[in-house]
Amino acid sequence: MSSRQRARTWRTSATSWPNVLTSSRSAESLAEVAAKLDGEVEAQYYDWDKWALPKQRPPQGDWTTWLLMGGRGAGKTRAGAEWVRGLVRQRIGPIALVGETIAEALAIMVRGQSGLLNVHPELERPTLRGHQLIWPNGVEATLLSASDPDRFRGPQFAAAWCDEIGKWPSAEDAWDMLQFGLRLGNRPQQMATTTPRPTRLLKRLLADPQTMVTRMATIENQAQLAPQFLDAVVARYRGTVLGRQELDGELIEDLPGALWQRAMFHAPTTGAVERVLVAVDPPVTGHAWSDACGIVVVGRQGEGALVLEDCTLKPAAPLIWARRAVAAFYAHKADAIVVEVNQGGDLVRNVIAQIDADVPVRPVWANRAKWLRAEPVAALYGRGLVAHVAGLTALEDEMCSFGVDGKSEGHSPDRVDALVWAVTELLLNGTGPRVRGL
Repeated sequence: MSSRQRARTWRTSATSWPNVLTSSRSAESLAEVAAKLDGEVEAQYYDWDKWALPKQRPPQGDWTTWLLMGGRGAGKTRAGAEWVRGLVRQRIGPIALVGETIAEALAIMVRGQSGLLNVHPELERPTLRGHQLIWPNGVEATLLSASDPDRFRGPQFAAAWCDEIGKWPSAEDAWDMLQFGLRLGNRPQQMATTTPRPTRLLKRLLADPQTMVTRMATIENQAQLAPQFLDAVVARYRGTVLGRQELDGELIEDLPGALWQRAMFHAPTTGAVERVLVAVDPPVTGHAWSDACGIVVVGRQGEGALVLEDCTLKPAAPLIWARRAVAAFYAHKADAIVVEVNQGGDLVRNVIAQIDADVPVRPVWANRAKWLRAEPVAALYGRGLVAHVAGLTALEDEMCSFGVDGKSEGHSPDRVDALVWAVTELLLNGTGPRVRGL
């Protein structure tokens, strides 16, 4: 659809829209604007300074990071795309566009309804060439995947827009690599748009004096949302914990009733690590859309345990995860690989044997629900008997979002499953020291 067709559609539907000009900069309704001469309609449509809500405008002051935390549909993506558009008009570039994956960056940040291709009038619209956007005035932007932080090495930028940093898989690694590349111009700046989650990166940014924080609830952008969404979703979840996070943009530290709370995680104490196990929770299939293969390394330390590494990977074809598990076995000088065999039985053990027949494999069977298996392990955390080495952010996020339905944010908790098997075998099944009180 051309910009003029889009403007015509906007003009035709304007009379049915509520007055969305909540900004104090204008008191006109969309219908009144649409009634102006046709030659002005397109200019009005793309005049972001007229339509932007106050919280969608860049904050004043000297800042390095603008963190816009908002609920679903709050207008975060539009604010990010318009911020980039403003940079381009000032000829500030090159710009990094970072999504969780390249596919998401393309689908949301570039091609989405509020993405970069749709917020520009035709004469200003950038051209997409591979993973690059090139504007008519010569400014360039490069799409990057937060799932592959090593790709950040080499390129340099004058600004960056990072989308949904709350769900980046290697958030701190990707963010840190990006900072090394933000070295052009007099004042490199970055914008991060996200629905908040209590990740280490978000907490770090919130504590950074160079971060300007804007919080925006879904309801503040209600004029741009379908009434059915407001009635069916907003009304249903308003006031709930999920609603506070996903609609109000509130940072919820811990889920009520969760087995693990973030205060339970602590650094290791001094003391030798004795018996070490590599626990594997294999996926049913090895397709790209299948679950991840949970691989977690845990060692016994006195009466407790120390989580040494999270080697989980996806996608995970059998030979791929088997190689990763065997590599972890030798890297940590482990005593055995513990493998859940409900799904594959002897096949699981045979796959590991194909990689190295000398690696001892200890099969375990799940005869209880995930939540019930995890409860005794969470109790050990509550008593301070399990410590973590630094950097286990993805594992800790999954633990804190693990629900009574046996899932973590709607997905299979593969890391949690592997962790539970390892700690259970070390401390609760007689293979480790007897833990008093359990």
